[in-house]
Amino acid sequence: MSITFSADEIFEIAQQIERNGAKFYRKAAETVEGENRKLLLRLAEMEDQHEKTFATMRENLLANKRISQTYDQDDQNALFLRALAEGKVFDIKADPCENLTGSKTLQDILKIAIELEKDSIIFYLGMKDIVQSSHDKQMIDHIIAEEKKHIVDLSNQLAASWKDKMQIV
Repeated sequence: MSITFSADEIFEIAQQIERNGAKFYRKAAETVEGENRKLLLRLAEMEDQHEKTFATMRENLLANKRISQTYDQDDQNALFLRALAEGKVFDIKADPCENLTGSKTLQDILKIAIELEKDSIIFYLGMKDIVQSSHDKQMIDHIIAEEKKHIVDLSNQLAASWKDKMQIV
């Protein structure tokens, strides 16, 4: 039995992932100072841009009346995206800010952020397999590349924070 998945649904999920990420980074920025705050706010702005990109892609689908269901003969791509959407891999509807308790260290925040970025990449890789347009695939590739850069930036900041912590002790 094949599963159909609305392209519109896929883009809505992608937009929600980006909104969640931006919200997380802004909330996290409230708990740190200096360069760490600037990094988190810059990442929030980038997530805002990604959300706008997905919104535009979604509008183009609607404008072109390509809301038709995508067909996945083996069901694997649709099953994968459905598992993501239903929270079996990660919960898209969960508020990532709930993880930001007052007791979180900078290292904790950075680790959470890295996991959120990894989750985004996993979803976008699955999404790329379902979209039809080569332009949309290129846009998703661009966003995946930026999300990978976020992981590098966050990882570098995490390493630096550990180094700074070790020098203080």
